Amino acid sequence: MHKTVKFGGSSLADAKQFRKVAAILAADESRRYVVVSAPGKRWDGDVKITDLLYTCYADAAKGEDFSGPFAQIRERYEEICRELGLNLDLDGALREIESELRARPDRDYAASRGEYLNALVMAAFLDIPMVDAAGRILFDENGNFLPEASYRALYAKLKETPRAVIPGFYGSFRDGRIHTFSRGGSDVTGAIVARATNSALYENWTDVSGLLSCDPHIVENPAPIRGISYTELRELSYMGASVLHESAIFPVKSAGIPINIRNTNAPDDPGTMIQTGAGLKYDRPVTGIAGRKGFSTILVEMDQMNETVGYARDVLQVIAKYGILMEHMPSGIDTLSVVVPTAQLDPHRNEILVELKNTTHADAIYVSDRLALIAVVGRGMVRQKGTAARVFRALSEAKINVNMIDQGSGEMNIIVGVESADFEEAMRALYREFFPA
Repeated sequence: MHKTVKFGGSSLADAKQFRKVAAILAADESRRYVVVSAPGKRWDGDVKITDLLYTCYADAAKGEDFSGPFAQIRERYEEICRELGLNLDLDGALREIESELRARPDRDYAASRGEYLNALVMAAFLDIPMVDAAGRILFDENGNFLPEASYRALYAKLKETPRAVIPGFYGSFRDGRIHTFSRGGSDVTGAIVARATNSALYENWTDVSGLLSCDPHIVENPAPIRGISYTELRELSYMGASVLHESAIFPVKSAGIPINIRNTNAPDDPGTMIQTGAGLKYDRPVTGIAGRKGFSTILVEMDQMNETVGYARDVLQVIAKYGILMEHMPSGIDTLSVVVPTAQLDPHRNEILVELKNTTHADAIYVSDRLALIAVVGRGMVRQKGTAARVFRALSEAKINVNMIDQGSGEMNIIVGVESADFEEAMRALYREFFPA
């Protein structure tokens, strides 16, 4: 049995953190494949290596000198090596990166070099090979991840390597050009490596002890989530509550590989285990509560709407034409509401309203802004009587008006819309209801 482990930027910010990582790996010899991020912030106000690299790229693309931020990058890695007592010469790699940025500035190449250099340092510190993700995590010409080709390429290399360090966040096109995932993409790399090597577990080490049942900026000391299903995590992540890149779930979910979120600074904490729902026990109907502000509702009214074939399709086609995401669509017999992100609606608001009127011949169209959405999520509420009643009672007792209600067909989530001004108090009211002290 072996594990894939990924360490985030805060876990590798300096030499002290590197030593913590080495101790975690030494404590369990089954932790064989190590995915690393670029060094993160050491303190409030510090700058991440990846952000310095983006600055270098921006200056290089404009033909300007980037020697200042590049010198900071060089000093950061040299300091880590010096404090670890490593006799590792990074000068050649750094000069190659600097030369490439001057000759052919490329944003993805620049951003990826933090992970690349950190993998070199970690491999030297652990005295195990570094296996580059370029040429093994593959993308098509449109930047779409190629799963099967990547799994084959990684497996072919790693089956010969009992232990290895792999840089996170990036891969390459078929022609060798570097391509990155979105920010936080080292989580995805870890999941891909876990799948390719058929790991028994994917440990994702960060600076928190797993997931919390509610936003700690809103609720003081919310309960930790010890076990959660992939599906529940997706629901909560979509509403903004996650310490894991949302795309990291898919490679391991299909292979049945659990994910364990752990804290590098508190390695004895069990963290959160993410797995199939079949392996979890639920002692309460709700697993977590999450929400976001910044939504608008487009309300379309027309008599006998229910007798008009394709009416909802016509409304959604207008909205889709402007590249706007449809979040929810509660409806009645003669009304249809579409909830959309306000930031996406604003640039096209007037055009959309005119086009909707001309296309749907609606009797009236209204737009309401300042809507917040809150998701109450839990597999434990499936066939559990009274959960929705508890949601509405909690909000009613807090004197909060509910503007929208939507329950998923899988009975795993209830989403309510409230005024943005009521968002925080609504979250606290729902937390008190389902997570009593």
